[in-house]
Amino acid sequence: MSWNPRALPDQSGRTVVVTGANAGLGYFTSEQLAGAGAHVVLACRNPVKAAAAVAAIRGRVPGASVSTLELDVADLASVRRAAERMLKLPQLDGLVLNAGIVHPPVDRAVSLDGTELVLATNYTGHFLLSSLVLPLLLRTPGSRVVSLGSMISRLMDSSLDDLQLEITYNGWKAYAQSKIAMQVFGFELDRRLRSAGLGGPAGVQSLVSHPGYSISGLTPGIRGVNEVSRAKRFVDTLQGVIGAQGKNAGAWSTVRAATDPDAHGGQYYGPRLLTRGAPTLQKPTRTSLDLGVAARLFARTEALVGAPFALPA
Repeated sequence: MSWNPRALPDQSGRTVVVTGANAGLGYFTSEQLAGAGAHVVLACRNPVKAAAAVAAIRGRVPGASVSTLELDVADLASVRRAAERMLKLPQLDGLVLNAGIVHPPVDRAVSLDGTELVLATNYTGHFLLSSLVLPLLLRTPGSRVVSLGSMISRLMDSSLDDLQLEITYNGWKAYAQSKIAMQVFGFELDRRLRSAGLGGPAGVQSLVSHPGYSISGLTPGIRGVNEVSRAKRFVDTLQGVIGAQGKNAGAWSTVRAATDPDAHGGQYYGPRLLTRGAPTLQKPTRTSLDLGVAARLFARTEALVGAPFALPA
């Protein structure tokens, strides 16, 4: 079917949690979902920035239904507290795993729990959050989990054998590995749900998306959400000539994965031209679908977060 990201299916009555929703891709994902009628919970680390994002959405989307939830995905204690609050929601139709570090630190850093910081922020916190709120997702017919991957998985590869990068750390390797892990997780979660009889249209479906090359300088300016200097606007406009797009357009792939009635678990959405364009169904990398990589990743991640990703019998 043709897809118009500016005319989404009605999402009234649906509740979606978006992590890292106060800026960038997470903000525009939230705004677009709210514009389609969903109640959107902005799960953010900084309450002040979350409040600014809520104010922006309400100003740009008349009648928007939005709320906030404090969540620092790099802090497993914060993840557990947020999950406890989420489990009190009457339903959870969508969980968008968006929060992340886009510009990794030059030197290796670790989270409060001792995990390499980029991996903790982009992946392991989301792994634990998904596991903890799975009972609510299972109680909500037709719910979806959307994991945010990256086109960097086509430019760099990793078998994910060295998750902590204690010896071989560099920032871009850490970023690429974290996003490859997110993609592997998203596809493996859908396989496990289906195998347990918990997936499919009436169960929980896990999809993966990537935003192409989406940058701030091509993104609409919004006070408190996306405020960009003239210099960056100029530089990013030049990058637009070679294939970049705004983060408002980068959010389209995630929103389609979360809302398209014809989408289903195990699918991968991204911009039509890879770096930019309308969201379309795409083919994942071989590593993203590798069963051996997925099995090892789940086992190692369970050790890092100190809890199994258990599916009900």
